[in-house]
Amino acid sequence: MKYKVFGLAMAAVMLVCALSATAFEAREGPYRVHQHQTARGPDAGCDCSGTELCTHLPLVVIDTGGAEIPGMPVKQEDGTETFTTTDTGEAMLSARIAVMDDATHNHHPSDEPDLETDTLIRVRGNSSRHFDKKSYLLRFTDEDGKYKDHEVMGMDAHYEWALYGPYLDKTLIRNYMWYNIAGEMMSYAPNVRFCEVILNGEYQGLYVMVETITNGEDCRVKVSEPVDNTPETGYVLRLDRGSSNNLKNLYNFSYYTYRIGTFSNPIVNIVYPKSGALTEEMADAIEQELSDFEKTLYSYDYDSEVYGYKTWIDTLSFIDYFIINEFTCNYDAGTLSTYLYKDIGGKYKMCIWDFNSACDNYELSTTLPHHFELQNTVWFYMLTKDEEFVEQIINRYHSLRESWLSDAYLQEYIDEVIDFLGPAIQRNFQVWGYTFEEYLPLDPEERNPDTYEDAVQQMKDFITERGEWMDEHIDILQQYSHLSKNKKFNH
Repeated sequence: MKYKVFGLAMAAVMLVCALSATAFEAREGPYRVHQHQTARGPDAGCDCSGTELCTHLPLVVIDTGGAEIPGMPVKQEDGTETFTTTDTGEAMLSARIAVMDDATHNHHPSDEPDLETDTLIRVRGNSSRHFDKKSYLLRFTDEDGKYKDHEVMGMDAHYEWALYGPYLDKTLIRNYMWYNIAGEMMSYAPNVRFCEVILNGEYQGLYVMVETITNGEDCRVKVSEPVDNTPETGYVLRLDRGSSNNLKNLYNFSYYTYRIGTFSNPIVNIVYPKSGALTEEMADAIEQELSDFEKTLYSYDYDSEVYGYKTWIDTLSFIDYFIINEFTCNYDAGTLSTYLYKDIGGKYKMCIWDFNSACDNYELSTTLPHHFELQNTVWFYMLTKDEEFVEQIINRYHSLRESWLSDAYLQEYIDEVIDFLGPAIQRNFQVWGYTFEEYLPLDPEERNPDTYEDAVQQMKDFITERGEWMDEHIDILQQYSHLSKNKKFNH
């Protein structure tokens, strides 16, 4: 990896982590790289002429040959929405991408790339497709158009990546911060790196390169590849708006019983195996297995040690998912952008995604820090009826408040990330600074920050207030598992 050149620095960081082991929770999986702790920060020592962009961050240069990137939303007369395609009707456009990422010096558009490859690209996201600053899905390819894995910015090789452009999040750091903290708490969360982007010669601002949630041995969710075209495969599922490929959409038990809910018509779809490897037999087997889990969850034996949900799920994974999304009031979770995965012979695990609206940044003022919400969502509706599950949430929460979710750690984390980004923040808002006056999506209007400093302080204040409220009220979750509330679910 690129950052192996920082051997001494990494050793020092590892030593600090070892010394802090008594205070911070041990976690499963490899050491988590926090870019702002391991990469070089901003400095004035670059010997460039100053005639072009000079950044200490990785630099991504994309060239589409002037062609418009597909995936833009188009409103139809009947109120439905479709997305633009290429001139030949394709969903993704062939382009060229170069990444400058030499850890020993600053980066410029004229530098020799550390990675250069063909790629397919389209606009990605749901509501974020409507933002002025677009986010993109990238799929690296070889000269024959076949997918090709590449290591990116020190993250392990893969062909598919999300290039996320913070826009609604005016702190610029929510996804980077919470993905990394989730990666310390849980066995896996997508790896992330800050970078700056130039598209067809135009500077686009600060972005975050993100691993997509798919299979992988070291960096992504650990699910086994399909074997001999049989349904015996690990898989990744997403609860969201469903797939345009109906083979990927599951009509599982909670769908038929209307337990999923009606907001934006969510549906569970298969993310992995990908379309080329997925067969109808596989899809049927996955749908049946998910339904079997859900039937167990909604049965009278839901809390049984032998027959209940514990035989199906990695309990700590679901608990940590509940806590981090509740702590941040990230209330798309459980309804949209909700991922779970399962390997052959393994148990279901949750994977976090999308904190763009977290920490008082949801457009509607429904994420006040003085309530709980996830107990109303599909799988947690029944899980929180089990006294033992709720007790584990409470105990785990108190433990995390001494480590990854402590006020001191989170406030310092924010300051360190901002210091690391340095002049990249100003460059970003030279392009997108108008949003503080013209893009005011939060309701009521006074919730919208006036400056970058206001945006950061708003998130800091929310974290403090939310932590204080949860410290005092976490025990009220016990009401959802109390016998008087759940007689119809118990013998």
